[in-house]
Amino acid sequence: MTIREYQLVLADGETFEGEGIGAELEPNGFAAGEVVFNTVLSGYQEVITDPSYAGQIITFTYPHIGNYGVNATDDESAKPFCRGVIIRDLARRQSNWRSEEHLNDYLRRHGLAGIAGIDTRRLTRHIRDTGALPGALGPADHAALLAAAKAESGTAGVDLVSLVTTPEQYTVGSGPRKIVAYDFGVKATMLRHLGEIGTVTVVPAHTTAEEVLAMNPDGVFLSNGPGDPKEAGPIVDELPKLLGEVPIFGICLGHQVLSLALGGRTYKMKFGHHGGNVPVQDTRTSKVEITAQNHNFAVEAGSVPNVTESHVCLNDGTLSGLVHNEYPAFSVQYHPEAGPGPHDSAYLFTEFAELMDGFQGQAA
Repeated sequence: MTIREYQLVLADGETFEGEGIGAELEPNGFAAGEVVFNTVLSGYQEVITDPSYAGQIITFTYPHIGNYGVNATDDESAKPFCRGVIIRDLARRQSNWRSEEHLNDYLRRHGLAGIAGIDTRRLTRHIRDTGALPGALGPADHAALLAAAKAESGTAGVDLVSLVTTPEQYTVGSGPRKIVAYDFGVKATMLRHLGEIGTVTVVPAHTTAEEVLAMNPDGVFLSNGPGDPKEAGPIVDELPKLLGEVPIFGICLGHQVLSLALGGRTYKMKFGHHGGNVPVQDTRTSKVEITAQNHNFAVEAGSVPNVTESHVCLNDGTLSGLVHNEYPAFSVQYHPEAGPGPHDSAYLFTEFAELMDGFQGQAA
C-alpha cells in the first residue's frame, strides 16, 4: 500500500508529520477544524460518530486505535460530523467477533480523512498548554495548511446545531411515558435509554414551545450537541415557556441552554473535557461518579439563579449539574448514557422518569 505523506499544521505553526488514513485528499487538499483530544481507551467508533464533534478534528490520546474494527450497531449517528481524526497507530487488522469493517475502510466510506503515525502525546501536551486551536491536515504544503488552519473560525460564536439536528420529527422507543426530545445532535445511546422509560418524539432544534406543548408530553429532554450554546438557535427563548409546564432534563449542550434560559452564563473552556474517565461528585450526597464527558463550553458556577448546584467536576471544579429549586427541571454537563464510557450515572434516566411520574401526580 502506498504511504500518503501528510502534515498536521496548527494555527500557531506547530507542525506534525505522519501518514494519511481514511478518505484520500487531493494533492493540494486538506481537512480543517478545531483540534481537540479525547482520552477514552475504547469506543473510538462512538466518539467519531458523536455529532457533538461537528467542526472539530479528534485526537485520540490512546495510541492503538482500530484494533476491534467497527460495526453498524455502535454508530451514534447516521454519519460522522467531525472534520477528521488524528491517531498514533492504526491497527492493521481488526480482532473482534462483532467487527464488520476495518476502521480505515469506514473512514473512507464516510469521506473522513485523518493522519496517523504522529506523536499524539506531544500534540496533547501542546493543546493542554495553548488550548484547543484550529488546525489543518493533508498532503498540501506547509504554507497552505497553515493558511487553512488560521482561516478556521473554531467553535465559538458559530451555529453548529443546525448542521446536525434532524430535519423532521420521528419517534423511537415504546415506554409508557410521552417524551419530546429536542435534537441538538442527539446520540443513539441517549435515545435507547429514553426509549426504555417512554415513547420518544424527537424534534428539530427550532421546534417552538407551543408545538411541544401541543403534543401533551410527560417530559421534555434537551440533548447533547456541538458548539457554542449561545448559537444553538431559538431554544433559549423557547425554554422559559416550558418551565413549570412540563418536567425537563438536559444533558451537555442541553444543560448549557437550560442554564442560559434560566439567566445563567456560559464560557468556552481552554481545551474542554473529552473522555470516559472524568470524576464528578454529587454535592448533595458526596458520592463520586466516573463519567463520560464531551464539551468545550461550560456553565459559570454561581451564575444560574434559584438552583441547587448538584454536581461538580473533581478535575477542575467546573459546574457539572444543577436542579431548579422551583421548576421540575434538572441537567448535567456529563453523559449518563455513556456510549462510550462507564455507566455510573445511568440512574439519572430513572430520576427523570420519577420526576415525570411525580409531576403527573401533582397535576392530578
